[in-house]
Amino acid sequence: MPPAALHYVRFQSTTRHPHGHFPGVFALVNTLAKEGRLTPGQERFRRTNNDWYDANYPNPSDTDPTVYDRTLNPGAVAWFKSTSHDLIARVDGYLAILAAHHIPCHRLHSATPPGRIVYEDTHQIVVTPHPTRPTATTGATATAETTEAANTE
Repeated sequence: MPPAALHYVRFQSTTRHPHGHFPGVFALVNTLAKEGRLTPGQERFRRTNNDWYDANYPNPSDTDPTVYDRTLNPGAVAWFKSTSHDLIARVDGYLAILAAHHIPCHRLHSATPPGRIVYEDTHQIVVTPHPTRPTATTGATATAETTEAANTE
């Protein structure tokens, strides 16, 4: 049996950031932490899992410090590769924290790279958005579903 087709997955805010992008799930939860809005249990989860991610997969910025540069790569965002099951599975706890704080988050899927790839490793890609054309479809089509999750406390 042939392997399943690779696709890409991203969890992001439903609200655009002032810089023009939609913040991802990690940025959203880390912002809540910086604002002091997490419960002790949520903060434990965030810290433990952030440490796990840091230990188990490459940070694109460590490999290429310009990957998220707003001038060189405007709107650059990371997407998981669908084969990164362990990385994607841990996102549920972050979604639960966002749900507890009434912050909606979409899960996006794309069958093709959802932009110009500016970084790639075994687990993820970082892309800049395809240019938009008012009358034509461009590149990948991402489908979204709003994620609802339970409180982690």
